Amino acid sequence: MITAQTLHEAEKQSSLTQDQLDAMVELHTRFLCGRLGGRRALLQNINISGLSLAGKDMRQVDFSGCSMMDMDLMGANFQEARLYACDLTGSDLSDVNFLRADLRGSRIEFANLKGANLDKADLRVGGIVREGEDYSAGKSVNFKGANLSGAKLTGSLAGQADFSDAIMTGINIMGADLREANLDGADLSGAKVVGANLMGANLKATIFTGVDLTGMTENDADFSEAITDANVGLSITDTDKPLASMIDTHRTWVETSGEEGEQLDLSGLDMRPLETLKMEKLTAIKAVATRFFGMNLYKIEMQSANLDDADFRRCDMEEADLRGSTFRGARLNHANLKNANFVPLMFGNSLAAKRFSPSNFEGASLSYADFTGCEMKSANFKNADLTFTNFTNADLRDADFTGAKIDNVIFEGATMDDVIMKPERVFKMNISEDEEVSE
Repeated sequence: MITAQTLHEAEKQSSLTQDQLDAMVELHTRFLCGRLGGRRALLQNINISGLSLAGKDMRQVDFSGCSMMDMDLMGANFQEARLYACDLTGSDLSDVNFLRADLRGSRIEFANLKGANLDKADLRVGGIVREGEDYSAGKSVNFKGANLSGAKLTGSLAGQADFSDAIMTGINIMGADLREANLDGADLSGAKVVGANLMGANLKATIFTGVDLTGMTENDADFSEAITDANVGLSITDTDKPLASMIDTHRTWVETSGEEGEQLDLSGLDMRPLETLKMEKLTAIKAVATRFFGMNLYKIEMQSANLDDADFRRCDMEEADLRGSTFRGARLNHANLKNANFVPLMFGNSLAAKRFSPSNFEGASLSYADFTGCEMKSANFKNADLTFTNFTNADLRDADFTGAKIDNVIFEGATMDDVIMKPERVFKMNISEDEEVSE
């Protein structure tokens, strides 16, 4: 039997079971309907991570300071709810209603908010001090790497919020306050932005293709480093020679060790109009700062290629052959690289002339990329951003992670013999007990 006393006792606990949470939801539903015995739910500073509130009516509930990671919240109604300084990392928030909800200071990294309604939600800076119930400002709302495609943020207050590397395709931010927000690497393709305040926002490598920026001026926002329809650079379709012809000339150059033909140089070009280079053979090409964003590169061959500063975000590179290639400063956020081959190459015949060439990701941004099952022996990850990167079952023997950001990186089942692990900082790592890591 669910009683107010049961609810009161549960509220004093540090964590809840699914049954206890369900009991609180039922009493809260009675409260919303004005039924006898109902009571408004109060869940401050409680751990309910991994539980489900899918489809539940959570209007006006106070979740302040709760741990709500990896929850199933699909279709739940949090209208006017207080989620101040909550941690919703990894939760399914698809189609959730956050209308006028208080999300100040919340952490919502790597969560799925596809189709969520955040109209007029409060996403400003906030924070929590866990001594008594003393709340104080401090942290920005963190949507880093989250999926916000098709979400509605019209009229929301999101100044200084962190949307870096988030998927925001088709999002509606009309009239939203995004002053000084971090949109570095975010994908806003097809977004509705009329009336949005982006003054002082970080728009480095932000994707605005298919977005109507009419009326936006330099005073409104600095789009100089963003990718828009106006500044995508020279398209591969506008080059002097067709790509097929350039590839034939390049293959001759490879086969004759440079004596004939010419190396294919795609540096600075926008390759996206092609949409696919699936299973193409592009060994030893040069593609510095080239834009491959979102392309199908399945089983592509790019061994010993110079791919520094290239943009491979959201590319499908599954089973690609990328042995001995260099990706220094490149962006591979959200890329699918499952079972790709990155093992070193050895050049030269004599012992004195031999050159060992491992894959190089120094300073690259690899957050949310999937390297499951990859061969990556001796890879260089110095100073790379590996936040939420997935290395499940990858071969990482002798890899160097000096200075890398490895917050929430997944090393489950990875082979890590003689790895050099001197990261910038570690928030959370999933490493099997039998894996050896060199400090």
